[in-house]
Amino acid sequence: MAIPTPLNGQITDAVTQANVKVMGEAPAMAMGAIYQSLAHSTGILYENAASAQQQLAIAGQAATNQGVIQIYSVDTMAGAAATAKIGQSDVPDNMLALLTALRATTTPFSPS
Repeated sequence: MAIPTPLNGQITDAVTQANVKVMGEAPAMAMGAIYQSLAHSTGILYENAASAQQQLAIAGQAATNQGVIQIYSVDTMAGAAATAKIGQSDVPDNMLALLTALRATTTPFSPS
């Protein structure tokens, strides 16, 4: 029992036992808080990992889409490049000169 005081001995014993109980539970409470914090951090870690996977999947789909667009546009790009090269050469002038000469040498058809 505690040292005699003007208070009732049962009160001091109850307070002392409550303090001992709190001190005894402190390590368990601390470990509980640590485990709770660890669980929360792990949950955030997995959320971030799932978000990163989603973003990479979207980036992969966009890259695939761009690749398919480029594959389908090869013919039109090649045609455009060839047309530009022909337009810059003297082939159109030669063809126009041939057409003019052909028209000059032929006589229109006249029904009799």
